[in-house]
Parts: sequence; C-alpha cells; structure tokens
Amino acid sequence: MINTRAYATLKPLAQSMKKQYLKTLFEQDTLRFEQFHQQMEGLLFDFSKQKIDSDILNGLLALAEELELKEWIEKLFNGEKINHTESRAAWHTALRDIQSPPPEVAQQWRSMESLVNKVHQRQFRGYSGKPIVDIVNIGVGGSDLGPLMITHALDKDKHPHAPEVHFVSTLDARQLHKILDALDPETTLFVVASKSFTTIDTLSLAKTAKEWLQQHAPCNQGVMNHFIGISTNPKKMSEWGILPDYQLLFWEWVGGRFSLWSTIGFSIALKLGMQGYNDMLAGAHAMDEHFKNTPFKQNIPVLLGLIGIWNTNFLDLKAQAILPYDSRLKYFASYLEQLEMESNGKSTRRDGTPVTYRTCPVLWGEVGPNAQHAFYQLLHQGTERVMSDFILFTKGHSDSERALYHQNLNIANCLAQSRAMMIGDTNEDLHKNYPGDQVSNTLLLKQLDAHHLGMLVALYEHKVFVQSVIWNINAFDQWGVELGKKLAKDVLNHIKTQSTDDLDSSTANILKHIWEQHNEN
Repeated sequence: MINTRAYATLKPLAQSMKKQYLKTLFEQDTLRFEQFHQQMEGLLFDFSKQKIDSDILNGLLALAEELELKEWIEKLFNGEKINHTESRAAWHTALRDIQSPPPEVAQQWRSMESLVNKVHQRQFRGYSGKPIVDIVNIGVGGSDLGPLMITHALDKDKHPHAPEVHFVSTLDARQLHKILDALDPETTLFVVASKSFTTIDTLSLAKTAKEWLQQHAPCNQGVMNHFIGISTNPKKMSEWGILPDYQLLFWEWVGGRFSLWSTIGFSIALKLGMQGYNDMLAGAHAMDEHFKNTPFKQNIPVLLGLIGIWNTNFLDLKAQAILPYDSRLKYFASYLEQLEMESNGKSTRRDGTPVTYRTCPVLWGEVGPNAQHAFYQLLHQGTERVMSDFILFTKGHSDSERALYHQNLNIANCLAQSRAMMIGDTNEDLHKNYPGDQVSNTLLLKQLDAHHLGMLVALYEHKVFVQSVIWNINAFDQWGVELGKKLAKDVLNHIKTQSTDDLDSSTANILKHIWEQHNEN
C-alpha cells in the first residue's frame, strides 16, 4: 500500500487536512452533503462529516484501482480460493444468492425449511411425545454472535408459532444452567453449532445438556431427538450421536464469522420463519449486487472501507465506535467486533512478510442513548481521536403517536451527537470546552426489519474485505485464536495432574493459589 503512487499523492494531503477543522469544511461549502453522500434503495450513507475533500476522495479511489480491488471483488464472488493460508474460498455471498444458489446450498435450505416447519407445526417432539417449545443454541464465536444479534434485533417480527430461542456460549456453564433451570427437558431442543464439531467450548456445553436430559428422561431412548447438529463434519456429528435426519451441513468455504447466512442461521429461521430468513438473505444479496456492480465512486461498501483506510493510515486514528440508535441492535457492536477484528487484526501480508503500517483499529460500541451516558464523555472531551459510525432508522417500532414521539427524540439525539462531535463548543472554562473535530459516518436505513438488517450486515462484511485488499492481508483466516486454545489444553492437563512443571511462575502460582483455596473449602 505505502509503495503505491496513490499513497504518495494522499500523504501530503493528509498532513494538510490534519490541520483543517472539520467545522470549517461545512462553512466553506454549504453543499458539502450533496458531494459526500451516496444512496441505494433503503439506505443513505452520509460521509460529509469526514475530513476529506474531492482530491482526497479521488486519491482513495485511485488507491483502490491501483491495488486491483475490482479484480479481488471478482475473485470473491467467483468463489476463488482467496483464503490462501487455508486454501479455501470465502464464498459467503453464494449463501444468499437467492436467484441462482449452488445446488448444495439450495438443498440445505430445503432441509432447514423441513425442520423449521416441523417445529412451528408442533410436530417436532421429544422423548415424552410433547412438542418442542424452547430452543437452546449452543455455539461460540460466529455460531453464536450472528444468530444472537439477528434474533434479538428482529424479535418483534418473530413467526407466530416460533419457539423461544435461547443462546449459550460461555465455558463456565453458568449461562447454560441458568437457562436449564427455567426449561422443561421434555420440550427443549438443543442446536449444537460447530464448524468442525470438535470445539471443546461447544461440545462440553452440549455434553452437559445431554446429561441434563438423561437425568430427566426415563431412559436414554429418545434423548437424541432433542439435538440438532450443524457442522461441516457429518462424521463427527454422527460419532457424537446426532441423528442423520437432524444434521444440517455447511462447507469449509464458509468462514465462521460469515456463517449466519448458512445453516448456522437455523435459529434465525426458527425465530423468523423461512420467509423472514429469506428476507434477510434477499437484503444481503441486494448489497452484494450493489457492491459487485456499482462504480467505486457510488459504491457504499467501497467508500465505507476507503474512509476507514484514510482515518487509520493517513489521519492516524486508532479506534472505531459503532453507535446504533435503536435498542434492538444491542448486540450489533459485539457482532462487528468479531467480524472486523478477527478478520483484519493481522500483521502479516499475503506474501508472508510483516506489514509496515497499521491495520484494523480497535472497535467497540453500544446502543447510542446508553453510550451517551457511558463513553461519549471520552468522545467529546478525551484525548483520543475516534472515528464513529452512527446507525439510524427512519421508522420507529410502531406508528402510534407515542412511538413517533420517542423515535423523534431518538433521531434528535443521534443527529445532535454527530453534530456536537463535529462542531464542538468553545468555552473559556476548559472543563466545559468541547474541542469537536471528531469524524463520523451516518448510515440511515428505512426501517429495522430482516431485509434492511441483512443489507447492513453485508455492508460491513464488504467493508472488511475492501480494507483487507488495501492492506494486502487475508481477512478470512484467524490463526491468532489457535495458540490460546492450544495452551488451554496444556493448562487443563496441569490442573488434572495438580502439576505446575514447565509453567511460567505467574501461571503456576495462580494455579497453586486456586488449589489452596479449594483445599481450605
């Protein structure tokens, strides 16, 4: 990236723009919004509150061209093996190609629909013959964060015969036991979601769930009617005991953090029904088509990604805040934390050499009104310069007079905060001085439903890909998570043997302290 002609052009422009006050850009150009926003059906993207001008925008577009972004987009959509370290495609776009899906994808849609209908029609029965009314999704990472985020956000749109859907992901099992205490084993179905079906986090929780059922069932016969498995590994599912008719499949070319579009989204389909699930796929597909076919200057994912590059690598911003102004998006920032930081939290280029520039910033966020009373203090008066994405919906949760009042209050707060971060407020009392000059994007969607949420998630997926191309890194592997898992197995063996041999003094003495406390009890 840093050896390109476009980078050389942009670097002095950045030095000049750093000295420019964001508010003055609007004072100098009252039509600034017209130049720095884009729209597609159902979405408006305002990036006028960024420290850019037409020369910078053209330079960023030239950077994308020089680094062959168009060719990389074609490789993505063609299913080429762009995840080169694992020799896999990253073909999540095929999972929502509602017009011409791969045959294997269409087959799994049919399998999902059959099971979803069986649950909704109260024909899915457990060991006692009672119908299933509660679903517990057991998974970690992409098998949890995406489905949890979607089902929470779209709870008001749930299918009239949808079961209650619960999510379990924590290793300590407290989350699982709290849920089990409130459920009836005769009417509970567990969805065990694991790409490899070897993940110790997931399988240990699934085993605990199985033992809970066995304690209540009069005999083991029928217990496995309470489990559905979702994996790329049917052999491992069968070995664990998942019945063949209750196995849903996806493929190695589906990355975990991109997997909610696959059968990993089964819990979404249970909650929304297949029509709602298909609406979500259609929204994502609409964004795919926009990303694939729209010139870069009007291409919202490309622009979103390039602006992030500008802020990170030219303006030296180190943090990204995600600020949705809708309480239904409570888990959206958590979902993006994995999507962005697991994808682009890399320090090695595709050719195996270390990067010589910064890559993914630290990303965090919270629902806007709550965040206003949490960390907005830092955004307004702290020492960190932060880039923010405000996410807003035109329509509230209903058309009642009171709902409209609350939505207008919500809109006013969102727009006021982005404006306050931009313009600031000078005061001789520095305790009350607001520097302003904080950059932000605003994403305005028509409403929060399955279609528009699908669009929004796909938008951020493509943003991540755009940035990975510019940084010349692989967004689709995650070798950084492997070492911790490997060492956890080693530490667990030390716990089993009550030995601290070969451990560092910190780890060894923490274990000894734990064992001493256990002995005292």
